[in-house]
Amino acid sequence: MIKVEGLTKRYARNVAVDNISFEVEKGQIVGFLGPNGAGKTTTMRVLTCFLPPTEGKAQVAGFDVMTQAMEVKRRIGYLPETPPLYPEMEVSEYIEFVGRLKGLPRAGLLKRVDEVCERCNVADVKSKLISKLSKGYRQRVGLASAIIHNPDVLILDEPTAGLDPEQRRETLSLIKELAGEHTIILSTHILPEVEQTCQRVIIISKGKLVATDTVENLNSRLRGAELVAVEVEPRNGHLAQEVVQQKLEQVPGVSRVLFREQRNSRLLFEVESLQGRSIRGDLARAVVQADWNLTELHPIGLSLEEIFIQLTSSTEKGGSK
Repeated sequence: MIKVEGLTKRYARNVAVDNISFEVEKGQIVGFLGPNGAGKTTTMRVLTCFLPPTEGKAQVAGFDVMTQAMEVKRRIGYLPETPPLYPEMEVSEYIEFVGRLKGLPRAGLLKRVDEVCERCNVADVKSKLISKLSKGYRQRVGLASAIIHNPDVLILDEPTAGLDPEQRRETLSLIKELAGEHTIILSTHILPEVEQTCQRVIIISKGKLVATDTVENLNSRLRGAELVAVEVEPRNGHLAQEVVQQKLEQVPGVSRVLFREQRNSRLLFEVESLQGRSIRGDLARAVVQADWNLTELHPIGLSLEEIFIQLTSSTEKGGSK
């Protein structure tokens, strides 16, 4: 649905985006991440035809942003961090106005306005002036105007900026509902939002592409070794922490065992494998053979924040791009 090849954008001597390439499949929600000044907004402005690239290509729904800009604009809904609303207009009046700008036929326009107002939870304020709305409602009005023409692609730049926790939750829930019908690129500084919402992430730093993958795959790539939480409980009586730790350390492929805590009679350990080794099956067998109860066994992943810091800091130090 979106294909970027060798995209570069220069401003005089400053390179804002430096030869990046990525693809976004139809119906996906993709998190677009990077530190301030990384080139996220510049990339989104190129994709939405606000800025021409200096070099490279970008296609949206099969149309080139340089040579077929009008076709691209027909297929994109864009919500900037501050929606460009007219405060003197009523909500339904403004969304209808945007629909006319997008070329929607008058015959079904009012019905479509009602549909997107319901979808974006602003039907109860349709007759209110935009100037009277809260920040959360304004953001939803902006989203309603972005989807009025039922675009193939939605590009959302910091859509939850300035919202309170409840408004943020409602906005993210709405964005997840829109996936499938629309391909969505979501730019945000709030990394837990990406973990909750997005299927893939694209990370850029200093204009360069650092990673494009699922959070799970990035975690595996960065950690290399498997990290597993193991909770053990005796079948009868007391179980010494040292005895369990020694048993787990003897499992083939284990490099390190760390005792975390005791929960009543249960003992929780963090077990790390050697590089490239999978140890969960052997850990489970060792616990069962020792005649203990295995009450918990699951992999421990890096948080997206840790992944983000590792990848962007390595770029800043001149490491792997």
